[in-house]
Amino acid sequence: MTQVYLSLGSNIDRYRHISAGLDALQQHYGELQISPVFESEAVGFDGSNFLNLVVGIDTERPIAELSDQLKQIEDDNGRRREGPKFSSRTLDIDILTYGDFVGEEAGVVIPRDEITKNAFVLWPLTIIAPDTEHPSLGQTYGQLWEAYDKTRQKLWPVEFQWRGETISRA
Repeated sequence: MTQVYLSLGSNIDRYRHISAGLDALQQHYGELQISPVFESEAVGFDGSNFLNLVVGIDTERPIAELSDQLKQIEDDNGRRREGPKFSSRTLDIDILTYGDFVGEEAGVVIPRDEITKNAFVLWPLTIIAPDTEHPSLGQTYGQLWEAYDKTRQKLWPVEFQWRGETISRA
């Protein structure tokens, strides 16, 4: 089994789509490691605020098959692929890391550079995997978060419940 970290985000009917994404991930991959949910301003375009979180899964699926499955989950939740790269999303699921793999496979570059660029990825990743090392930087996510310029992006935890459980608190 390979430990994989995924980022999830939504700024269209956010609570419903994040919940549906978690439901689908649990259905396909079993037990999930779920970070708190954060709200952040849109990055790269003028749009509604996003909800973001990081989810850890274990899988035997190869990267290409995993990527296809995640795209299907996005599509099942009304994801539109036409239009600009930076735009509103019903559901966005990105592979952040795939074990200790470094490189590109099936058009997916891993580890994803958003890990060190975006607080809405690094902060939740730090919460669920603080002592895990970034596959190519040799620093833990906790160390990367400690060095991160936290004034770069506005980000705050939000109240979120999934399947009757509180995932995060404001």
